[in-house]
Amino acid sequence: MRFMIIVKSNPEFEAETAPQSPDEKLMAAMADYHEQLSKAGVLLDASGLQPSYKGWRIHYEGGKRTVIDGPFAESKELIAGFTTIQVRSREEALEWSRRFPNPVGENAQAVIEVRQLYELDDFSPSESVERFRKMNTPSQK
Repeated sequence: MRFMIIVKSNPEFEAETAPQSPDEKLMAAMADYHEQLSKAGVLLDASGLQPSYKGWRIHYEGGKRTVIDGPFAESKELIAGFTTIQVRSREEALEWSRRFPNPVGENAQAVIEVRQLYELDDFSPSESVERFRKMNTPSQK
């Protein structure tokens, strides 16, 4: 079972105009946490995202696609980063997520959200699902 731990953005993250010197205590806590995930063999990926002013959205309406450049107003709806883990159960994912360091710093208000990823086995068998399965299978060399 794969789960994504989503770090919600905030106005300070979105206001960043250049990479800043990170809070060393927070960076150490994040490094410790992700090192524990790695040693446990459950870490798949972890990354921070740059502010939304460097991004864009694609809006779909009928057959039309419109590009909307950032920044985006509602920072509480944005994602600042993520960690993806693979564990045996929802309970194990919950336990790991409870240990996630506060992404803003101790005693600050912050939110992380945890969502389970779909697996191909969650879908009814079909030609399209098999195409995805082939894409996700390492080639035999």
